[in-house]
This record gives sequence, structure tokens and C-alpha cells, in this order.
Amino acid sequence: MLGRREFLQLGLLFGGAATFLQSPLRSALADSATMRLFWFGSPARAERTLGVARLFEAANPGVKINGEVGGNDYWSKLATMLAGGNAPDIFQLAPSRFADYARRNTLLPLGDYLGSVIRTDKLMPGVLDLGAVDGKVVGMPLSLNAFALLYDSVAFDEAAIAPPGPTTTWDDFARLCIDITKAIGRKNVWAVGNGARYSYAFEAFLVQRGKRLYGEDGRIGFDATDASDWYGYWESLAKNGGCVSAEVQAMDKLQIDSNPLSTGHAVMAIAFSNQLLGYQALAKNRLGITSLPIADAAGPSGLFYKASLHFGIASTSRQPELAARFLDFFTNDLAAGKILGVERGVPINLDVREAVTPLVDDVSKRSVDYISSIAGRVGAFPPQVPIGASELEERVFRPIADQVAFGQLTVAAAGEELVAQANRILRS
Repeated sequence: MLGRREFLQLGLLFGGAATFLQSPLRSALADSATMRLFWFGSPARAERTLGVARLFEAANPGVKINGEVGGNDYWSKLATMLAGGNAPDIFQLAPSRFADYARRNTLLPLGDYLGSVIRTDKLMPGVLDLGAVDGKVVGMPLSLNAFALLYDSVAFDEAAIAPPGPTTTWDDFARLCIDITKAIGRKNVWAVGNGARYSYAFEAFLVQRGKRLYGEDGRIGFDATDASDWYGYWESLAKNGGCVSAEVQAMDKLQIDSNPLSTGHAVMAIAFSNQLLGYQALAKNRLGITSLPIADAAGPSGLFYKASLHFGIASTSRQPELAARFLDFFTNDLAAGKILGVERGVPINLDVREAVTPLVDDVSKRSVDYISSIAGRVGAFPPQVPIGASELEERVFRPIADQVAFGQLTVAAAGEELVAQANRILRS
């Protein structure tokens, strides 16, 4: 999380630089206005986001964008602001929480602005479906990403072990994890973090079985056997030394900087393709990127394109049209796209993507190339998550995984408990 001094420095930096950036400017708003923008992410993301905010201000004299950055406390802060009637005009949402917030009427439907204020003619076909909940577009997908597996290429080279690839099965992966951990031979360093607590990895695992994390009816799309198999896989891997200890696992807050790969406790991370940039910034060795393990080479890959993140306009915003103008600028402006790069993922505007790709560094290019490489393997986007998904993720899914890791719950009991709690939460 940025400190106040660093935040102000970035604001001053881009406030001074904005006038030198070349961009086709939209017509200025007649009246002065102030708008709040709230997001989470790394300092690099803050730098890029503030850069676009300053550029937008330059294009619209009289407009002021107040940027606010959240860290591990982002979701609690956002909930407090929403409950207190003090919501930011625009706030960032993760795909796993997006529909939950939409169905609680915190987001403004964008239908009145699409195609007019928010230009859509250059967007990737079908991409707005990723921002639709119950038939209405209520969030702007900021970019595309997909599930991915990141790995320290130097660690694999030194161990003389081939890294995982598109045809690596879950059984292959387990053997590989045990082998690379032994080859590294260092205390408190394992192959990978305990993926039992990553619902997105579980979702890929389920899709490979022909199931879903959530169905169209808003209920879970799996049973206790599926859940027990998932928990059992990771318990077995932990017992055989292939993934991190329970103590290290508990320190993983599902942020890049707290993942075992970033803290030096692992050489692989189950992540998203757009996160390669953030992980590489913290890693001393070159990171490779590939897809998650598969159940069967002839079966589904478990992959699908996702919105890496969404921006939504608060339903209580006093500046909804200004907010919509900012979403258009953030998504469609070429100069904005060059500032943003692919830190949040691959741009959804095809012209922006074409303009940005030659300019990105080697790390970003790896992310773009990965998205292109899986085009023939991705499946349909799953149903949006139901109300209660956030609670299920934080209060049930991850805690149960931790209880299994600490030996407080058997895998069979964990599977039954996850299903029971999911049915209780999603029914209410």
C-alpha cells in the first residue's frame, strides 16, 4: 500500500507530466467537478492509474480526480464507505466479487452510456458480457486475463527439471512439485503455495470435470466429493513436501507480495496472467508463465478469459456522466492505454491493444503472448458469482483450507462442511 508521501509524489509527478502527453482530447466539461476513484494494487498500478487520471484532468479543465489506493484493507474500507453512504464515484472490483456487489445495488447500470458516452465500437467482440449481471452491463471490464501458473525459470534450470507446461496433468504436477522441492534442498522453500485456498484454482479444477463453481441458479455447481478431492490433493502434496507448510500458507493474504513465490518460500505461484508483471517486479529471477495443470489431455483445459478487474460507477454517484466519461477514457484513449500498458491485463480495446503491444517490455509481452497462446483452449465464460460469494470465499473457503492444513479437519469433513456452508450462505 502506498504511503501518503509516495501517493502525493506520484500525483505531483503525473500532474506535471500530463500536459506533455499527446492524446485526442474529448470536449471539456463545462462545469468544474470533483470525482473520487478507489482501487487496490501495487505501487506500479497506482503510478499508472494516477497517470491516466492526470491525463483525463488535462483533457477536461475544471475536473479533479481524487485517487485513493487500498491495500489488504481495501474490501473492508469499501464496505464501510458503501454502508455509510460515502462511496467513491468509481471503484475497482475483482471478478470474484463483482456480481455480488452488483446484486446488492451498489453499481449503476451502464446501458444509458454504452455506445454514446462510452464508445464500444473498437472493443473485443463479446467482452461487455464479462461486465453483465442479470442481463445488464453494470461494470466495465478493464482488460482480459486468464488463470496461469508462474514459475522461477532459474530454479528449474538449476535443478535440471523441466518446468510445467500446457500438457502437465495434476498428477504430473504433484510429482514435479515433490521433485523440485527436493532438488532445491533449502529449509522453508517448497515448490508452490497451498492451492487449496484459491477458489479460482478450484474453479479450473471443476471446469475440467465438466462442473462449475457456481451455476446459473446462483447455487454451487459442485458436490462434497469434488471439494474433498480438491482438499485431499493439496493435503497429500503438503504431506509429501511438495507445497508450503500450514504456517507459511496462513501468511498468504492472496496479494502478490504475500504469496510464497514473492516471500521466497516457493518457486511457483498459481495466479492470473496479468499478475506476471507484479510478481516479476519482486522476483530476482526470470519468471515463466504457463497454464494450470489439467485433468486429462483430451478434456477441458479449465481456462476461460476473464475480466482481470472491473471499474464500476457507484449507484449513489453525484457525477455519473463524468464517471462514464472517465471509463470511456480509461478504456478507449490511446495515450491512456500506453500509460496503463498491460499491468491490469490485455486491453479490451483492439486499437489500444495494437498500439500498446509493440511498446511493452519483455515481461508484459510474455503476458500478452500467453493470452494469445491459449486462444484455442479457452472455454465459455462461467455464470457470474451470486450474492454471498465474497462471504463464502473469505469466511468459509479459505478458513476450511487452513483447518485442513493444520490438521484440524479431515478432507472428507472439509468437503461436507464447504457444501453445507455454501448452501447456507447462498440460500440466505
